Amino acid sequence: MSCPFCSPDPARVALAPDLAWVLDDRYPVTPGHLLVVPRRHCAGWSDATVDERAALLAGVEAARALAVARDPTIVGWNVGWNDGPAAGQTVMHLHVHVIPRRAGDVDDPRGGVRWVIPAKARYWDEP
Repeated sequence: MSCPFCSPDPARVALAPDLAWVLDDRYPVTPGHLLVVPRRHCAGWSDATVDERAALLAGVEAARALAVARDPTIVGWNVGWNDGPAAGQTVMHLHVHVIPRRAGDVDDPRGGVRWVIPAKARYWDEP
């Protein structure tokens, strides 16, 4: 199977800085969900060069700015990546999710990314 991020569909490319793509997510968690992807194929964070890592972080900032320009109702973010199969990575090309959040998009957003392990998400209920 070919890598969907090495030669992305030009229709998905939202921004194209030198070392990374900013892509519209094909399966968005929320409207405006973007991915920041190194142009060079590398599987995970530790495979990326220092310059690629810096480009990914700069890409997150650019993605956030683009998303807000597209939709000013965005008031929060979930940003992160799944690094390795045990962490849920399904496309073995490093990519950072930039997921816009809006007031009221879920009943109770507390815990955010902690919900990847539901039994540990509601820490505020612990004695």
